[in-house]
This record gives sequence, C-alpha cells and structure tokens, in this order.
Amino acid sequence: MSLQDFITRGKQVLAIEKQAINQLEQYIDQNFQNACQLMFDCKGRIIVIGMGKSGHIGNKIAATLASTGTPSFFVHPGEASHGDLGMITSEDVVILISNSGETSEVINIIPVLKRMGAKMISMSGNIDSSLAKLADVHVCIKVEQEACPLGLAPTASTTATLVMGDAFAVALLEARGFTADDFALSHPGGSLGKRLLLTLKDIMHSGVHIPVVKCDDIIKDALIEMSEKGLGMTAIVNAQNQLQGIFTDGDLRRILEHKIDIHNTKISDVMTTQCTTVNPDMLAAQALNIMENKRINGLLVVNESQQPIGALNMQDLLKAGVF
Repeated sequence: MSLQDFITRGKQVLAIEKQAINQLEQYIDQNFQNACQLMFDCKGRIIVIGMGKSGHIGNKIAATLASTGTPSFFVHPGEASHGDLGMITSEDVVILISNSGETSEVINIIPVLKRMGAKMISMSGNIDSSLAKLADVHVCIKVEQEACPLGLAPTASTTATLVMGDAFAVALLEARGFTADDFALSHPGGSLGKRLLLTLKDIMHSGVHIPVVKCDDIIKDALIEMSEKGLGMTAIVNAQNQLQGIFTDGDLRRILEHKIDIHNTKISDVMTTQCTTVNPDMLAAQALNIMENKRINGLLVVNESQQPIGALNMQDLLKAGVF
C-alpha cells in the first residue's frame, strides 16, 4: 500500500467508529437509566466480566468506575469458573459484556450469579441474545459494522462498549457529587493528586533549613546564609523573629550594580519589605500559581504571628511534581 492508501484507510476507520458512537446515543434510554440506578444503589461492588477483547474493555470500564467514585473491579470469566466467583457477593452488581451475547464463558456463570442473588447488567449488541434475556437490565451496544474490513476483529464494537462504560462512570460520578478532591484521593501517585493534595507544609524547608538573618546583620552575613541554605533568598527578621523583609539573588545583582559595600551595609537597608508570604496549609498548586503570576522564584511561609516557619522555591515544586 502507498502512503496515501494508509491515510485513506485510517480515515475510513475513524469515520466508521465515529458513526458507531453517534448511533450509540439511541441506547441512552430507560435501560441505561435503570442500569445506572442499580449501580448507584449498590451496597457492594460493581464487578465487570468479559471475555477476550470485551474483557480488555471491561477491565478499563472497571478501572474508570473505581477511580470516579464507584468501587469496582474486573473478574475474568474463565477464572470466575475456577474459584474467583468467591469474590462476588449478593450485594454486588455484575456487568456482563459480550458483543454477541452468547459467549459461553460468560453465559455459563449466570446461573451461579442468580443463585447468589447478585443483580446483573448485560452489555451486548443483540437484544435477543441469551445474555440480554437473562440479565436484570440489558444495555444495547449494537454497531452497524466493524471497522475491520473482514468484519471479524472487534473494533467499532469495542469502541462503543468503552464509550458506554464512560457514560456509566460519568453519570454515576455526577450523581454521587464526586469532586476533584475525591479523584485526587484515589490518585495520590499521579500529578493530579499531587497538585490537589500537597500542601506547603509537606514540601517546604523548615527549622534550621530556613534561611534567616537579623535586621542588624550586614549584607555579607546574608550572602553566607543564602549560600549555605541554597534557596536563592533569605528572610530578614526582627528581635521577635517576625518577618521584616526578604533578600534574593535578584536583589544581590541590583546592589552590586550600585557598588554597595556588602561588608558594612546592613541587610535591612537593601531588603525588599513588601514580600509575598503564604501559610503552611496552602496547596502547593496555589503557591505555584502565585509564583508564576508574580514572576518570583521563592516564597516564605509564615505563621499567624508573621514569623517564618518555612521556605521553598520553584525547584522544590518541580521535585514534588507540582506542574
């Protein structure tokens, strides 16, 4: 095939799958409503079962449900028949996926599920299939054609199944009042979790690691403190340890241009008094926004008495993954 042939065929696949998704809207009906209600009222877990490609899609649906506030996991139908049915209880709702609605590995476990008393939602492309008739609720995922020219490889049908699964997850998410903070709690290792959960007290330098000098100290002392602490700045405090100002690398460049004597000049004479401060409970993502908007590289964290209790710079946020 020529390059143009590949492009043409690729576009044909997208067109077929787009059509499949568009046609799926007709199946967002009362059956969809009933399926969502079953899952919303479920006191146990949502168990997703599917064989082959339907199983791969089912695994993704279970993962999406679980991460959006609906506890869920995937069970392989083959393993279910050899002991994993013990993972399912009468309080669970089981989603059974089979495009034909006749997959033997899936059909064979239905009698056991019924005996348990677990509610069943079937997803298939055939409303007259055994799966559709045996389930409590059937949600149709029928497509007119597969993108595969042989009509054999599941393509448009698996796309439609995945989209219907997303429709379940989002509808339930909104019904449960699931928030971004809730999402972050189930994704603490991801960048979103870090952005939403990390506070400044989690990442700031504290104690002896805070760069601090007194108002009466000379500039040279401040430079030594900045060099030792490595944050590109130092806080300047009074006798009560209350913040009076800040001195940064940028301030140093400016005073050197004016040839100020760093051995005899007090740091209070050259410090920046109107400095931006934050509290330790502020989200790290908010601090990043402040630093970007003000075009500054560091922040001092203070308590209610305006005493420095922490310090951080852009590098700290970068290490924490807050970007």
